[in-house]
Amino acid sequence: MGEPFSLPPILDSDTWGPPASSIADQFKGIPYAPYSKSDKLGRFADWSEIDARGTAVSGTGVGAQAASRPIGAGTLGAQRFPGGRREGQPTYGAGTANSFGYYHVEDESSFSVVDHKGAPTRRGAPPARGRGAVRGNSRGRPGTGRTGYQAGRGSARTGFRRGGWRDWDKPSRIRESSVPISPSWQQLEEIEFTRLNKLHLDVSDPDTLDSHGRLFAYDKSYDRITTKSEKPLQIMDRIRYNPTTSDDLVIQQLAVANTATIFATDNILSLLMCAPRSVYPWDIIIVHENGKLFFDKREGGPFDYITVNENASDPPLETDKDNINSPGSLSLEATYVDHNFSFQVVREDQPLNLPKPNPFYGPEETEPLASCAYRYRLFDLSISEEESFKLLARTQVDAYIPGSTPSKAQYVTLKTLNEFDSRAQGAGGAPDWRIKLDSQRGAVVSTEMKNNSCKLGKWAVQAVLAGADVTKIGYVSRVNPRENTRHVILSTSTVRPSDFASQLNVSLPNGWGIVRTIADLVLRQPEGKYLLVKDPNKPVIRLYSIPASAFTGEDDEVLDKGGDDGNAGHP
Repeated sequence: MGEPFSLPPILDSDTWGPPASSIADQFKGIPYAPYSKSDKLGRFADWSEIDARGTAVSGTGVGAQAASRPIGAGTLGAQRFPGGRREGQPTYGAGTANSFGYYHVEDESSFSVVDHKGAPTRRGAPPARGRGAVRGNSRGRPGTGRTGYQAGRGSARTGFRRGGWRDWDKPSRIRESSVPISPSWQQLEEIEFTRLNKLHLDVSDPDTLDSHGRLFAYDKSYDRITTKSEKPLQIMDRIRYNPTTSDDLVIQQLAVANTATIFATDNILSLLMCAPRSVYPWDIIIVHENGKLFFDKREGGPFDYITVNENASDPPLETDKDNINSPGSLSLEATYVDHNFSFQVVREDQPLNLPKPNPFYGPEETEPLASCAYRYRLFDLSISEEESFKLLARTQVDAYIPGSTPSKAQYVTLKTLNEFDSRAQGAGGAPDWRIKLDSQRGAVVSTEMKNNSCKLGKWAVQAVLAGADVTKIGYVSRVNPRENTRHVILSTSTVRPSDFASQLNVSLPNGWGIVRTIADLVLRQPEGKYLLVKDPNKPVIRLYSIPASAFTGEDDEVLDKGGDDGNAGHP
C-alpha cells in the first residue's frame, strides 16, 4: 500500500487574501489586489501608437509608451473587450494594483515610434494625402490625419477652421470692465448666466399709454436692391434723441402719477433680457427712489454703440485700437452705418404725425428731425392677482408702411448688418457678401446669427417691445475693405419680430424673468443708487451699491484715483 492521503492545511482568515501569518517576509506590506475576469496582464511590447484622438497610427519599434505604463492599465484606445468595458477605463481594484506596476525612471519624452515628417513634395505638386501629412496649414499639428485642409482662401474647409485643433493657439482675450470698479463699492450679489437661463415669467400684451413723434414712410424701392444694383450709403444730417430713462420728461410725469414700479428704455431692457448672450462688458445704473426703480445708462456707454461679431468664436482683436478692424472702430462704424441707413431709406414727403409731438425736440432746434416715434408702453410683471407690479418702457419705431387708412399703418424698425472684410481677423468665417448674398442668403444670415447672436437678439426684443409689425434689415458693405468711410447698400430683408425672435431662439418669458429677478433684488435693498455690471471676462453679472454722486460728474476724479488701473475692486 502506498502512503495515506493527507489533506493540506486549511488557513482560516477573516479578511480577503491569505492570512498575514502565512505570507513570506518578502511579500509582507504589499496590499492585496482584487481583479475581475476581464482584466489583462498587460503586454511587454506595443507595435502601434495611439494618438490624442484614439486613432491607431502604424509604426515600427518597441512600444516604449506601453512599457512605461503600469501592467493592466491598457492603452488609450477605445476598443471594447468582453464584459462591455472599454480598454483604458479603470477597473475594480485598479487603485491598489498600481503597487505592482512598472515605471521607467528614465526620460523618454524625446522617444517616438511614429515619423512625424511629411513626405517631400515636388514644386507645384498637390499636398500629400497620406496619414500624418500636414495639409496646407502650417499652424496645424502634424500627424492628426485630418479629413480636410486649408491651403488659403477658396480652399476646401471640410476639416478644422483656421487656428488649430480646439483653438489651442488662439490668443487669450483679457477685456477691461466697462466702468472702473471702486474698492469702496459694496458687492451685493453675483449671478451666473446659467442661473439666469432658468428664469421664466409670462407677461401679457402691454398697453400703449402715449405716442410721440413723427414717422416717414419706408421707401419700398430699397427692397429691390441686389448686389448688381447696389446703392451708395449717403451721409445725412438728422437729429435723433435717445436720452436715458431719468432724463425723459414723459417718464418723470408718469412716475409722479405712480403709473408703474419700474421705468426703463427699450435698449436697456433688451440688453438685460438678452444678458446671457452678451460677451462684451456693460453696466446699468439702477436708482431706487420712493419705492420705484429707474434703469439708466451712462452717457457714452455701451448702449450708445452697436457691437460687431461679439459672439464670434474668434472675435476682432483689441490689441491695436487704431486699426479700422478693431472692436472699437468697428462699433463706431456700425453705429454710423445704422443711423445713416435709417435716414436714407424713408420718404420724407409722406409724414405720419403721432398724437403728440417729439418730447425732446425744442423750438430752438434748427436741424431737421429724423423719422422716429416713441411709444410708452405698460407691461404687467405681477406674479399673482393680488400683486400690482408694472413696468413702463419707452420704445421706439423708425418708420411706417402706409395702409388703406392711417390707423392701419404698419410700424417698422430699421437695422443694419455691415460687412467689413471677409478676409480680416475677426470676420468669423463670413462669406463674401457680393458673391453669396443673392445666391446663398441663408449662409450669410446663419453666419450673422452665429457671430452676432446678442445684437440680433436685442433687435428682436426691441421690435417686440415696441409693437412693431415689421423689421427691415439692410446689408451694408464697404466700398473698399481697407477703407471704413464709404459704404454701399447691397440688399435688404424683411422679417416679422415674433418670427425673428423664434429663429434666434430668443425666449421673452426668460427675459422677463431676468428683469423681475433683478428688480426684486434691488427693491429688497435700501433706497439709493446701484450698479449692475457684466464681468468683462466671465459669464457673470454683479450688483454693487454705489454712492449717489457716482457718474454725475462730481465723482469722476475720485473714480480715476480710487480705481487705480480701473480694476482695483474687480475680483
